Amino acid sequence: MSVDNVRRALESVVTIAVTPFDADGAVDARAYAAVLTRCVDAGIDVVTANGNTGEFYSLGAAERELAVHTTVAAVGQRATVLAGVGHDVADAVAAATAAARAGAHGVMVHQPVHPYQSAQGWVDYHRRIADAVPELGVVCYVRSPALTGAAFVALADACPNVVGVKYAVPDVVALADLIGAVGAGRWVWSCGLAETWAPYFWLSGARGFTSGLATVAPRYSLDLLGQLRTGDFAAATATWRRLRAFEDMRARGGSALNVSVVKEALAQLGICRRDVRPPIGTLTPAERDEVTTILADLEVPLPVAV
Repeated sequence: MSVDNVRRALESVVTIAVTPFDADGAVDARAYAAVLTRCVDAGIDVVTANGNTGEFYSLGAAERELAVHTTVAAVGQRATVLAGVGHDVADAVAAATAAARAGAHGVMVHQPVHPYQSAQGWVDYHRRIADAVPELGVVCYVRSPALTGAAFVALADACPNVVGVKYAVPDVVALADLIGAVGAGRWVWSCGLAETWAPYFWLSGARGFTSGLATVAPRYSLDLLGQLRTGDFAAATATWRRLRAFEDMRARGGSALNVSVVKEALAQLGICRRDVRPPIGTLTPAERDEVTTILADLEVPLPVAV
């Protein structure tokens, strides 16, 4: 059932949660639950703990496990829960099995970080993880343009519980070619570059997209998905244009502000603190003012001071 749930979930707004920290720098589970609950109350039906916007590479193993447990407890009965896993293969397998015990429905496997990665090694890495949790749906997070259709086909043949790809390479032609190589309908492909690229990836065959914006203004992400589903590309373009300022700011400096902008917006909404961990940096006062302007343009109401 989890495998099928994850397959369906990829055809939606796959929300990537931030990981809030408290005043002492520890993971703030209460604020984490508040971020998630707000999203799901707005109609989001799939959430990811320990994604890149969740500062995956800045969290310890115990913190990542806490994030999964918090997510399952807060929204696991109302939304599909994915758990990000990665690092060395043993750590990834341990995290995947822990996520299964916690009640997650699937795992998202981060692009392996290694200077000598081969296509066969990429397949073997994912196969080790998928084989460890046959009851869960497995999603590959792909950021490397070097992977060819042959690697994806080999993985699809080897692992029936691998159900899709979060594709984060800004190349719509390559995406269409990869979908053709694997076979249309065999996997679900999700745009891993958020709302900015979602309409273009949709034309190439992606049927969902990931989003950090959905933690801030979920109705716009859901509107864009609905417009793409109905083929109302004029409305989708209008929504896309409205969201550009937020997404362009996140992409600034090679995506250096990706997490900081989302956390700043949530802080201004009174949902969690703006703190991030190095090597991510906080926003300048001018950049904070820019976020305030973007929230006003998006008509996201700020809390009223009392």
